[in-house]
Formats: sequence, C-alpha cells, structure tokens
Amino acid sequence: MDDYDHESWLRAVAGLEDEPEGGRRCDACFRHNLRRAALEAERLGMAEFSTTLTVSPHKKSARVFAAGRAAAAASAAAFEAWDFKKKDGFLDSVRLAEAYGLYRQDYCGCAVSKAARTRRAASPSAPP
Repeated sequence: MDDYDHESWLRAVAGLEDEPEGGRRCDACFRHNLRRAALEAERLGMAEFSTTLTVSPHKKSARVFAAGRAAAAASAAAFEAWDFKKKDGFLDSVRLAEAYGLYRQDYCGCAVSKAARTRRAASPSAPP
C-alpha cells in the first residue's frame, strides 16, 4: 500500500507555494502524484493507470496527461489518458455525489489550495 507522504509532496512543490491555482505548482503536484500512481501500479502488476483529475473543469487535461505520460515513462505501467470532463462528466460527478450523499470539497485538495480557501471563507475580500 502506498502511504501518503505529505513531506515528499511539500518538497515536490517547494518554491511554488505562491503560484496561482492552475499554475506551475499544479504541474509539479501532477508529476509527483502521478509518479506515485505509476509506481504503485507497477508494484501491483497493473499494466495501466489513470487519474480522475480530469473530471475537474479547473484542471487542464493536456497538462494532466503530460504528467501521466512522463510518470509512465519511468515505470512499467502505461498511462491511460481519459478526459472525464467529456460528455458532461463533471455534471455527472456532481449529480452522482448528490445522489449518494458524497462529500465534495470546494478546493483542489492540496494544502496550499485549502489554506487559500480558508482565507477566502474568513474574509471574502482575501486574494485567492
């Protein structure tokens, strides 16, 4: 099992904390996490791996795919590029989450994005 290692993620995005959402920090995050996914897929003997990151309308699929392909190049697992936004994928994810009572966070999931979301909630005039 691949235990989450926040310290390695912090090292991967070090120096990029002030980048805007969708900027270079996101690229570093994609590379870091998809590299981990590729290695885990390889460890489990899986031929392919993918990501659900592309369901978000805030994530550029081409950038996610580039990180996935780079991760695959360093592993035995191939990256399967699925753009989950297509065919109303994002809207479907919202509807399904509501139907099943699933939690949907209002930030990307990284510590930097969460801190920015907390600042905005505390002060609506705070910068993103």
